Amino acid sequence: MANNKKNVTPEQAKYQQFEQQRETKRPVVKNCLKAFFFGGVFCLVGQAIQLSYIYFFNFSEQTAGNPTVATMIFIAMLLTGFGVYDRIGQVAGAGSAVPVTGFGNAVISACIEHRTEGFVLGVGSNMFKLAGSVLLFGVFSAFVVGLIKTILMQWGGL
Repeated sequence: MANNKKNVTPEQAKYQQFEQQRETKRPVVKNCLKAFFFGGVFCLVGQAIQLSYIYFFNFSEQTAGNPTVATMIFIAMLLTGFGVYDRIGQVAGAGSAVPVTGFGNAVISACIEHRTEGFVLGVGSNMFKLAGSVLLFGVFSAFVVGLIKTILMQWGGL
């Protein structure tokens, strides 16, 4: 950054000062609070879904997590398909992108964007462009943790 300052002409410096004076300030604290609030609302909805699996479908607390995650992803995909999740994301900011619902949104958004190219070359090849790295590292880290646990169990460590 210091090298860029040295090579700036006086007109460029004047323009940078002009730009800084008129630049709109980002409401960082407000955005963080909104993301925290909406992330909490998403978690509250997920908790309600999990409790409904426990009470209505006789799942235990340990086994209700997987269908809850699948349901949240499915709901996010439906809302994205209907264009509702984008509006939520405009208000919620990172509060809608960080939870597991952001994963569902990322997958289905790529599908919607490339559907005109066909199912195989469009949807199929672009479906996991954004979420593929998350899946790759998630599966790989689960494999490594499982391998370590297996080795420790064989040695009598666990």
